[in-house]
Amino acid sequence: MDSRSLGVGNYKRSWESAPFGRAYFNSFYIAFISVTCKLVTCSMVAYAFAKIRFPFREPIFVLFLATMMVPNQVTIIPLYLMMKGIGWLDTHLSIIVPASLFNAFGVFLLRQFIKSIPDELEEASIVDGANRWTIYTRIILPLIKPALAALAIFTFLGMWNNFFGPLIFLNTPEKFTVPLLLNLFRGMYITDWTLMMAGSAIAVIPVLIIYIIGQRYIIEGVTLTGIKG
Repeated sequence: MDSRSLGVGNYKRSWESAPFGRAYFNSFYIAFISVTCKLVTCSMVAYAFAKIRFPFREPIFVLFLATMMVPNQVTIIPLYLMMKGIGWLDTHLSIIVPASLFNAFGVFLLRQFIKSIPDELEEASIVDGANRWTIYTRIILPLIKPALAALAIFTFLGMWNNFFGPLIFLNTPEKFTVPLLLNLFRGMYITDWTLMMAGSAIAVIPVLIIYIIGQRYIIEGVTLTGIKG
């Protein structure tokens, strides 16, 4: 076995062989924006499905959940044509916006938690003159922090590890995310496994840190959602 395959020098060579610094920045800011937007959109939709009565609420929610059974491979071609039509190909918007505006799992997770909040709190707030926006921001959001934390961690890990989306929409190496950049070590006829494995170890560090810090919130959010839902 090549002595370099077990040496720490592979990590330095891997970092210097590809623009990992730029890829790290791209992955971090894409994940951060996606997490922020998804928490806002999912919590607002979940609040509407859980507490606001409107015609056909339950059938619409069932249809909304049914979209979880549609694989990404089925919708990728229409989505690609849409991104091409509005000029978002080879931009990070093509990755951030679709993931931020629609997430059935996030809505389901938060809705189950919001349904466990007593209606008396909302009724008392309405008597005191609060509107829907005040109830949402002052009462609902503070009470669903565990579920929001769990969804934030799930979203960050999913966006950080996302390979399929960037592979389809991004062409410029300066815009690559970390998983897509690792693919550069794989050639048509030969693959530099030492650099790829070292790069993979570098790429997994943020995921490991997030998991260690947030595992308590994941367990608490999912457990409380399942019990109270």
